Amino acid sequence: MADSKTTIQQLKNHMAEFLTERDWHQFHSPKNLAMGLAIETAELMEHFHWMELQESRDLKEDADRMQEIREEVADCLSYVLCLALSMDLDLSDDFYAKIIKNKQKYPAETYKGKYRL
Repeated sequence: MADSKTTIQQLKNHMAEFLTERDWHQFHSPKNLAMGLAIETAELMEHFHWMELQESRDLKEDADRMQEIREEVADCLSYVLCLALSMDLDLSDDFYAKIIKNKQKYPAETYKGKYRL
């Protein structure tokens, strides 16, 4: 199942099925899910800790390290999906609304090639 063939709704459905089979919805308060996401994000960051910028980019060539990174990113996505299910979020609508807001806040003609003014 590739990104180009999978919808966010399909991912949410798979996650909901996984949770239902284990009766885990009862543990998935927004607070617990946000904390879990923060923990998983920290685990992802550990793979890049103390690295120079180029070294972090070069990780793509290390198959073993990339597998670990893929798993951490998948864990982060799992928590995002669980949070969306728990709070009835529409991730696509919310994403596009935020992009529109960011385009207004950071106009390309002002910020192109810059991360701050």
